[in-house]
Amino acid sequence: MTEARHKRFAIIMAGGRGERFWPLSRESTPKQLIRLLGDTSLLQETVRRIKSVIPVENILVITNESQLKAVRRQLAQLPSANVIAEPCGRDTCAAVALGAAIVAHRCADGVMAVLPSDHVIAQSRAFQKVLRDTMKVAAHNDVMVTIGIPATEPSTAYGYIRFVEKKLQAGEYDKVATSMHRVERFVEKPNRSKAKRFVQSGHYYWNAGMFIWSVNTIVHAMEKHQPAMAKVMHEWIDCAGNPRKLKDHLLCAYPRIEKNSIDFALMEKASNVIMAQGAFGWDDLGSWTALTRHVPQDAHGNAWLGQGVQIDSHQNIIFDGRHPKLRAPLALVGVKEMIVVLTDDVCLLAEKSQDQKIKAMVQTLARSSSTRHLVE
Repeated sequence: MTEARHKRFAIIMAGGRGERFWPLSRESTPKQLIRLLGDTSLLQETVRRIKSVIPVENILVITNESQLKAVRRQLAQLPSANVIAEPCGRDTCAAVALGAAIVAHRCADGVMAVLPSDHVIAQSRAFQKVLRDTMKVAAHNDVMVTIGIPATEPSTAYGYIRFVEKKLQAGEYDKVATSMHRVERFVEKPNRSKAKRFVQSGHYYWNAGMFIWSVNTIVHAMEKHQPAMAKVMHEWIDCAGNPRKLKDHLLCAYPRIEKNSIDFALMEKASNVIMAQGAFGWDDLGSWTALTRHVPQDAHGNAWLGQGVQIDSHQNIIFDGRHPKLRAPLALVGVKEMIVVLTDDVCLLAEKSQDQKIKAMVQTLARSSSTRHLVE
């Protein structure tokens, strides 16, 4: 193992609540833990994708107490101490600070990548190349790197990054193949009109929520922009070598931490942010409708993940998530533009145009004692 590889770490964010892919996903088994597109979960695919770049023993996963056992079970190749549960949700800034504290304790001059656990990346080798290049740049420069995705449509589901057209070339930037640019600003999810202007301008990429920086850079950024969080992070660094002591510190500190995203807390405030271009078939797979981009469809546009027959039915998504012994063919007659999801205990029928309201259904079910079990 080279010295550079030994100093590489990953922090995988795996604390999602599992609302958008209900009823297949639940609080204890959210999107990243279910098998949507094959025999492995999205979390397992995330680890598989990065382990040629980052040693397995340096991959950390930040999750929550309700998912801790499931994550450790799925990632048996990771040391158990590398899967850390937050006592309560405090958004991504706290999770990043926690992961960075553990990395800082293990390797004071390390470099780390903060990665989502539930995204789809079609071209693994292209992604690995970008990851290596960004880690090399971050290791030798005081920069906060974000990976931008070329915007192929005026999506209102993603945040955007406005970047400077001129490529960075001095220093380490001319030693890597990935194009790097200075970031001008981050833009929250826009309306349709703004999104169209962004895409047409060619100066905006999608924000994929992937960040790469060195230990020194993230510590100094926290100290400058989030001093209260930095103070707590230094306490975590001091006790990170003792899992039990760290857990006690988390239980004490977490409830008092203000909820804040890493984008708002640091990325939108920092002046040393650069963007790496990431063209590797990325999709955050944010809804059942998005699944159609990755599932074969029949001649009528129906995406089948299960057995069935249809007459005069078009553009539907059918997912049979029942136990194999309970599965039976589904017959559709005159059904159009619908989402049909079957599990052992419930069936979801929704218009595709209403898929963003599935989250509201989950919240409704959670409020009643008679249906609470359907979301747990």
